[in-house]
Amino acid sequence: MIGAYRNVLTSSSVISCSRRILHKSAGQLKASVEVSSKSISKNAATPPPPPPASFSSRVASFAKEQPFVFQLVVATGKTSAADLVCQTVAEGKKLSEIDWTRNALFVVFGATYLGGFQYWIMVTKYRQWFPTMDRFGKLTLTQKLKDTAGLMDAGKMILFDIFIHLPMMYFPSYYTVKEFIYGQSWNPMDWARDGVTKYIANSKEDLTAMVQLWGPSDCIQFALPTHIRMPFRHMVSFFWTAYVSFTRGSNSEPATE
Repeated sequence: MIGAYRNVLTSSSVISCSRRILHKSAGQLKASVEVSSKSISKNAATPPPPPPASFSSRVASFAKEQPFVFQLVVATGKTSAADLVCQTVAEGKKLSEIDWTRNALFVVFGATYLGGFQYWIMVTKYRQWFPTMDRFGKLTLTQKLKDTAGLMDAGKMILFDIFIHLPMMYFPSYYTVKEFIYGQSWNPMDWARDGVTKYIANSKEDLTAMVQLWGPSDCIQFALPTHIRMPFRHMVSFFWTAYVSFTRGSNSEPATE
């Protein structure tokens, strides 16, 4: 009897122990399933990482975040490239025959005037003088046509560029820089005097070409978003610079963007 009783107790203990182990294993299994489910749910809810931005997207982003630096690089490179194209294509020069002093004229002028001073005028000062500039540039074409104040300011910007900036600032500066590059004198007064003298001699032809190109171009430029305006101007200016290089770039010519 005692032996049978012991066997019963032993069997009960084994069964109880087995139940505890089974219960524990079931709990661990349940916890593991819950963790896996949460992990799967989390992964499903997390969107995949975006694809890397394209080169054009990075350039556009940089132009918007660093507008001055971007247009300065464009202005400098553009003026040099336009002169080189003019010398090699229009004039048929070989690389060994390129006038690098003439190219230096466009590099200096492109960086200092077009990339520096012109940005200060057309962005910094225009923003003060024409307060609707930034807002007007963000509107759609339909909205622009209904914005009387914005249209008035855009018209004023065009008139300022054609009648004040280009004839009274741009051309005298170009001819003065040309005298600095080509002239024999180290006196800035001589550069300005000789440069303005040559500008006056060429003014009729220069100003006619200026109005023909920059009049229509300005109508587009001053309707664009602010960060695009100067790159657009430099793009148009590539062709203007090629014209200036061909007609006024050489030291043998009397002195022009």
